[in-house]
Amino acid sequence: MGWIAGVDGCKAGWIAAFADATGHLAPFFRVIPRWSDLLAGQTVPELIAVDMPIGLPDRISGSGRGPEQAVRALLGERQSSVFSIPSRSAVHATDYAEACQLALATSEPPRRVSKQGFHLFPRIREIDALLRAEPDWRERIFETHPELAFATMRGAPLVHPKKIKGVVNPAGMAERRALLLAAGLPEAIVHAKPPRGAAADDALDALAALVVARHIAAGRGRPFPDPPGRDSHALPIAIWTYVADRSLAQDPPMTDKPVPRSMIEAAADRIAGHARTTPVMRLGTGAFGSRADVSLKLECLQHAGSFKTRGAFNNLLSLDVPAAGVAAASGGNHGAAVAYAAGQRGVKATIFVPEISPAAKIEAIRRFGAEVRIGGAQYDDAQAACDKFVAETGALKIHPFSARETIAGQGTLGREWQGQEPDLDTVLVAVGGGGLISGIAAWFAGTSVKVVGVEPEGSRALHAALEAKAPVTVTVASVAADSLGARNVGQLVYDVCKDAVDHVVLVPDAAITEAQALLWRDFRLAVEPGGAAALGALIAGSYKPQPGERLGVLVCGANVDLAKLIEIIA
Repeated sequence: MGWIAGVDGCKAGWIAAFADATGHLAPFFRVIPRWSDLLAGQTVPELIAVDMPIGLPDRISGSGRGPEQAVRALLGERQSSVFSIPSRSAVHATDYAEACQLALATSEPPRRVSKQGFHLFPRIREIDALLRAEPDWRERIFETHPELAFATMRGAPLVHPKKIKGVVNPAGMAERRALLLAAGLPEAIVHAKPPRGAAADDALDALAALVVARHIAAGRGRPFPDPPGRDSHALPIAIWTYVADRSLAQDPPMTDKPVPRSMIEAAADRIAGHARTTPVMRLGTGAFGSRADVSLKLECLQHAGSFKTRGAFNNLLSLDVPAAGVAAASGGNHGAAVAYAAGQRGVKATIFVPEISPAAKIEAIRRFGAEVRIGGAQYDDAQAACDKFVAETGALKIHPFSARETIAGQGTLGREWQGQEPDLDTVLVAVGGGGLISGIAAWFAGTSVKVVGVEPEGSRALHAALEAKAPVTVTVASVAADSLGARNVGQLVYDVCKDAVDHVVLVPDAAITEAQALLWRDFRLAVEPGGAAALGALIAGSYKPQPGERLGVLVCGANVDLAKLIEIIA
């Protein structure tokens, strides 16, 4: 089985939480305006659990359909969350007064339609029309109810309501998030900011439905009633949950990859319209004296001058931002990107930079509206100062590389690159903290594309980690230290790269500055040392391509100190 989905209604239509049934890909959200959109595209679920009534009797006896009456007793004080759905004729009425008249005529005792229930009718009709027209879906789409799902996860009715008088209840949301985590969902999706058009409680309800879908797919589904009834059109009438295995401390996780492709796909959807699609310059065979068919991916033309803008926007658009705003530690590019993204979103940003940061990068951060604070001599010192600030103020920390949201955002570059050059054999990617190469490698993992990292000889944190088979701390001394100067890549980057990066080559500083000069002389591209490092590996012979190898070289940063560039090209 491929994709499964948990679905709930939301203001914009439907919010769907997708997951790979095999557990290899992380769940992700998508908001869709129409039910038919869920069944189109590349991620059509093979099984869906949805919080919406399926199966409409012609007459109603008692307080709703049989499933509603059956599950209310299991929900304690939360039983009022299960609405009474009227007869088929009432649901298909498009006028409220008419719906009430039909409901009264087809129920015993006679019951009118609630306004809240009436607003659900268009969505009920969407699913009803599909199941009547396409019978195969009747065994693949299952009605569920989030409060029943949460009660199953807990083994008892929930303690806290989700809302109190229409206002979200933090205690109720926290209780539900804890249950979703215990059910095996990754923290990143449970705490993710909901997509535009959906509320936070809609997202949690979709995730609860996803948990039910996973259990149904595994043969552990449990319908109420059992067996399900059928309406006059042979549509099933049942609300589904699952048989919980209390012998497990928690359900198995839904992914075994630190940053799966699905997370990058979701990031691409999220940042569309915020990050630029940067061009590829195809130079052909023999460029730079090599035997390869070379092209340059010009990410130096990205907003704020580097790829970092992708990760910054993905963080801001996927996580809840507190009143204290966001904070970041940066040698310059990440800070500029966070400052730019925060400015575009109207969010306060405080950026901590090390003393080695070029004046041009600090000025860019200030120009985008962020507050700049000097946080010590090296990058790690700035990170420590940032961490202290976050602890004191409650600001949201946006890490430049050791965060899944950051890596997924940078991974959109790989996705975009593959779309522009589907026949690549190898890509050369500069490495600092490793967020960029992690994202690109995560995207290309499992394909024929070889991802090769490039580090300065004097700043080799990833090279050393792969050699030691664990993250290690290195000393840093390089012309590119302001952007490629991390002393330790950290566990997350290592976990991605150890399997997805082919190898890392080292390039001397002289080749980096030579590449800077060449990019200016031949293409009038003003590029910083870190942005030119990947090309430096080709020029220096640190990476030797095979004849005819289709080689993509990433030019990733343009925040250069112009005075120093003039010295280099003079």
